[in-house]
Amino acid sequence: MITESKFYDYEREHFAGALEAILFACGTPVEKEKLCEILEINPDELEVTITALKLRMGKYPGGFELLSLEDTVTLCTRIEYKDYVSKALEVKRNVSLSKPSLEVLAIIAYTQPVTKAYIEKIRGVDCSGIVNTLLEKELIEERGRMDAPGRPILYGTTLNFLKSFGLSSVDDLPDIDKYGDAQISLDID
Repeated sequence: MITESKFYDYEREHFAGALEAILFACGTPVEKEKLCEILEINPDELEVTITALKLRMGKYPGGFELLSLEDTVTLCTRIEYKDYVSKALEVKRNVSLSKPSLEVLAIIAYTQPVTKAYIEKIRGVDCSGIVNTLLEKELIEERGRMDAPGRPILYGTTLNFLKSFGLSSVDDLPDIDKYGDAQISLDID
């Protein structure tokens, strides 16, 4: 564990390289607490390391960018290279979400954790198909069960939701009262 109060240039760059290697190898978001354990540094030093890596990646832009999603950190492909990566992996482009899917996703995002029955009460129609689609697209996930008769499943948004909508956390969602009856158009891939 580094005990110095100052994080020297060599140490900062060394840990920035190690962080980049870990995130690349993992391929999924890694909790900051876990990164501190792996690198044997404290949370403040991890934040300095994250900033150093972001600066390096900004100075010498490559194919990746560093994202902080809630209490995790991940590497992802820069948006300008998305089409090349999709072609290389022969990944089909996801279809944009329908208006009803966006409505259900918004209800979940703003009221999570929430049951399907609550969503259906708000929308007035069955939402089973939409909930299944959002689960398949990994935009929502099961968050446990409600302590009530029938033990209904509780749903919440995922890190993939945050990534798809360019958010760091659900706290970054727009203030719903600010928009009133205005239409908000979102298109995700």
